[in-house]
Amino acid sequence: MKEFTFGIPQNIVFGSGSLKNLPKLAKQLNKKKAFIVSGPHLNKIGLVNQCKNALEKEKISTCAFIETEGNPSCETVEKAAKLCKESESDFIVAFGGGSPLDVAKAVAVLVTYGGKITEYEGGGKVPGPVIPMIAIPTTAGTGSEVTSFSVITDHSRNYKLTVSSNYLLPEYAILDSDLIKSVPSKTAAACGIDAMIHALESYLSLAASPFSEMCSLKALELIGGSIRAYVANRENNEAAYDMMLGSLFAGIAFSHARLGNIHAMSHPVSAYYDVAHGVANAILMPTILEFNALADEGKYYEIYRRIAIAPVTKEQFKPQMLCEEVKDLLVSLDIPLKLSDVGVTREYLEQMTQDAMKSGNIAVNPRKTGVQDIMNLYLKAL
Repeated sequence: MKEFTFGIPQNIVFGSGSLKNLPKLAKQLNKKKAFIVSGPHLNKIGLVNQCKNALEKEKISTCAFIETEGNPSCETVEKAAKLCKESESDFIVAFGGGSPLDVAKAVAVLVTYGGKITEYEGGGKVPGPVIPMIAIPTTAGTGSEVTSFSVITDHSRNYKLTVSSNYLLPEYAILDSDLIKSVPSKTAAACGIDAMIHALESYLSLAASPFSEMCSLKALELIGGSIRAYVANRENNEAAYDMMLGSLFAGIAFSHARLGNIHAMSHPVSAYYDVAHGVANAILMPTILEFNALADEGKYYEIYRRIAIAPVTKEQFKPQMLCEEVKDLLVSLDIPLKLSDVGVTREYLEQMTQDAMKSGNIAVNPRKTGVQDIMNLYLKAL
């Protein structure tokens, strides 16, 4: 039996209406000036102001940065960090989907230690604690509120860099399922599939442990059972609740077990073609599941029976059934099945292959993968 370790060092507040706890948590941090990192959509629909007003009512001043884009860049991080320093804020509220949460983590590093975010690329580069953060995800989702990663696009090399450090874990995470009811259907579908893939890849990962597998399987059960109903009607309270909880468990799972080829290959797709992260993951999923099927030792069935509408028995199951099931799911959610459908061509495939191979996720993919394998998988997914 292999040795493994795990830890959940954060304070997590979960439930419908839990956003009301924000001022109380800010006071527990003993801070007075909040820097809110969010995006234009949440600002437009009034949620950023709702967040600001709740804090200001309790005599906590606020400054908001609302320019976070879908695949946030180094330039965006530097712009936000400059504003955060100028505002003399003493804590950060990361409010939005995975992009604002990633930007907030990167800003926390730069405000505390200075320099460029590229200087902190990789693991172990953040020298110590950063300015405290409260994470409030509004999608289900990336799980970024419980992970030690920040993923930022470096346009100078068309590359998604990752900063990894336990110092990036927010002190508090507020998961309010009411906040994901305003998400557009396409965003809900892409983010929901992203969360499902976090659970799926972390479960299949060579670095999986009994703890991470428990979180992965619960996430697959929750997401598999609710994603269709949630995308069909985001006002479905039970489906929204289950999606938020599933996303949380999936985030915890992959923070301990990492992911696999899907995420390794999707980052270059987003970096070169600005494809939404969840969409890139979704398109690659069936192709990579087919590739990994050779290494399956029974886990495919455990995934399948949690996400299938009408699963067959274990005796009747073949690994290809999981591949077909996820294709049917993508079609039902109106997500494309081919990379060419989102503008990807062969032009950058060699560079994308090299960038994918740099990912640590390749090493924990259940089937050993080489450079030619990645190239072939991209070609097949096209």
